[in-house]
Amino acid sequence: MIRRRFLPLVLALGTVVATTAQAQTHRFFPATALRGEFLLTQFPDALINGQPAKLAPGVRLFGDTGLLLSPASITGQKAIVHYVVEQSSGLVMTLWILNPAELANKVWPGTPQEAAGMQFEPATQTWRKP
Repeated sequence: MIRRRFLPLVLALGTVVATTAQAQTHRFFPATALRGEFLLTQFPDALINGQPAKLAPGVRLFGDTGLLLSPASITGQKAIVHYVVEQSSGLVMTLWILNPAELANKVWPGTPQEAAGMQFEPATQTWRKP
């Protein structure tokens, strides 16, 4: 009897959670994030835009839904990502596999040199040339 009374509440809450998850199509990325084509060959070795790169031992890899992934789960698969490189070591610290809404934002620097010639708007997650 008690279960039946709370069933509508549980169903309503599930609908709100599902709707909220679908609405969150854009994530917030730091201004130091760069865009590139990523291929994990064998951990910690990878290719970013065809150039060799190494992943940090504690690398964080987020899937297109925002969930953490194991690097082993994407070995051999190409993906368009935003990534952050630690300046002192040159190791890739964080990667985000982009979802379709994030891929639609075409203007995003792929190198530090490109980023230096542009301005980042954190609130809108957009880059523009000054």
